[in-house]
Amino acid sequence: MTEHSLEIGAILMGLAGGLAIFLYGMELLTNALKASTGKRLKTLLARMTTNRFKGVMAGALVTAIIQSSSVTTVLVVGFVSAGLMHLQQTIPIIMGASIGTTITAQIIAFKITHFSLLIIAGGFAMQFLGRNEITQRTGTMIFGFGMIFFGMSLMGDATSPLRDYPPFVRFLQEMEHPLYGILASAAFTAVVQSSSATTGVIIVLASQGLITLDQGIALVFGANIGTCVTALLAAIGKSREALRAAMVHISFNTLGVLVWFWFIPEFAALVRAISPLHPELAGIDRLAAETPRQIANAHSLFNVGNTLLFIGFTPWFAKLVTWMIPVTKEEKSQHVAPKYLDKGLLDTPSLALDRVRMEIGRMAERVLPMLRQGVHLAMDGSARELSELSRMDREVGMLHGPILDYLRELAKGDLRSDEAELLHHYLTIASYYENIGDNLKLHLIHVGRKRLHEELIVGEKTRKLFEALVDELFHLLEEATQAVTRMDKKAARRVLKAKSRVSELSAEIERHIVQRMTADAPMRRLTYQTETELLEALKRVYYFTKRIGKEVLMAEFGAKKEKQAD
Repeated sequence: MTEHSLEIGAILMGLAGGLAIFLYGMELLTNALKASTGKRLKTLLARMTTNRFKGVMAGALVTAIIQSSSVTTVLVVGFVSAGLMHLQQTIPIIMGASIGTTITAQIIAFKITHFSLLIIAGGFAMQFLGRNEITQRTGTMIFGFGMIFFGMSLMGDATSPLRDYPPFVRFLQEMEHPLYGILASAAFTAVVQSSSATTGVIIVLASQGLITLDQGIALVFGANIGTCVTALLAAIGKSREALRAAMVHISFNTLGVLVWFWFIPEFAALVRAISPLHPELAGIDRLAAETPRQIANAHSLFNVGNTLLFIGFTPWFAKLVTWMIPVTKEEKSQHVAPKYLDKGLLDTPSLALDRVRMEIGRMAERVLPMLRQGVHLAMDGSARELSELSRMDREVGMLHGPILDYLRELAKGDLRSDEAELLHHYLTIASYYENIGDNLKLHLIHVGRKRLHEELIVGEKTRKLFEALVDELFHLLEEATQAVTRMDKKAARRVLKAKSRVSELSAEIERHIVQRMTADAPMRRLTYQTETELLEALKRVYYFTKRIGKEVLMAEFGAKKEKQAD
């Protein structure tokens, strides 16, 4: 073959088309797996953090199943934000995620590309003819899996002429220095946004006998650095916890490459020692037969070795990324802005709904002090202090609006019936918290200002009666919030069963203010009106609190509604 007889356009088209099909297959496979297993894998990650090695195992297992270290990282960032685990606990999971991504390379190294069209046909048949959601989703997974190997086959066919093309061979010979390979691979991975795709291309080149193991190892190192760029880009515009998690990924992979870079020949010798050999072949044929599996093994060995090397330094990694991205004053003061509503999770409804539940918990954290402090300010606060209630209610609204917007976006997707029902319950619960805030702001500010304008004085007995009711309502609102954030049906039932207690306390206040109305007391009519308005506002608080409890029970039991007296 002469240097000018090679059809560069055909090679580029085959390589680009094969890569596109490969990436599309990965996307189908990942989305189907996330939809099928997202909730169970989230639970697994939450539980397996009691020690570092369990965290590594959980990260590796979850990433191997869903084929996406980015999704794993998103999950652990959510746990950090929720206070369910601290940053140091997530580091082993992120390390394990790097191990999980090597499963793709190991699968690709098995030469099953000849069966790719059969796999595609089988997956399509299940997807098209399946009568239930599980069968259709399984068909999508198989279809995506087949597309991955079909893309690999196209890339292999496109690059096969290069093995006899002298300019390309000379170019590879000039790329002997591993630093060039690392930089080129890192740049390619950053562009295609997939280390699995880069690894696939590396194995394709190896299967054609175009690169040596040493060159392949350098390219694998570059892919590990390039995928960190993807994680960093994904964290831009999100919480600082997400940015710190991305920096853990970057620090871990970059330090690993720096350590292993100086020992590539020794590392290659180790990989050859543990990989199958084909001494019956020679030259390019032997290289093509041995190198793909060796590169897959090098990829796995590199990430496992990195984890073993750095697993003892998780506290150091946590301090490093916190030093690089320090905690701001906004974080310390818990600046009111949506913290959990990650749009990247909208295509995984079970995870997105969990985030909504956590954000509703943040709304509740701002409604609770409005109840406790608001009644105190209504009875004793100054005009300036009363304006604090408006600020507190604005904070509730600053969370309520984004929650509604997020749920609207989520509703546009493909939801299962149970997910759609849960979305409706969360929408209603969020509105109830907003109603409590609005109710308290409107009535307590009005009561407080009337008291100041008319110079009314709240008696000691009246104060104690209202304080007893507020204590009960505060406790019940805490119970309702626990019912929401933990989906605790027992707490929800306790809220509903407290109706008689709330009625007794309210009735006691009513008797007292009626007695004061009939007594010979100064400004008794204004006092009666003011205290009655305050009592009605507190009764409304219990009404909405009770409705929250009912929504939790309906969310737990679906359409079956427990009959409770209003």
